[in-house]
Amino acid sequence: MKVNLPLDQMTVAEKLTLLDILWDDLRRHGSGVESPVWHGKILAARQAELDAGRSIVSDWSEAKERIRNRTRKGPEFSG
Repeated sequence: MKVNLPLDQMTVAEKLTLLDILWDDLRRHGSGVESPVWHGKILAARQAELDAGRSIVSDWSEAKERIRNRTRKGPEFSG
């Protein structure tokens, strides 16, 4: 199935909302999808960073808000 979305006409907020909808649907119906090997390697590396105390975690709602704030700042935001 080919889906055509007017991405060039959508705001960042609309695109993030669309991502939320897609992730929610995948979470409900995507249990038969296997993750690629590279994904497991990245997760293992991130877990090692957490275990070593070199990384922090945050609640998903906090992370989404942080991403939204960064995107509102525009392209001049560097990190």
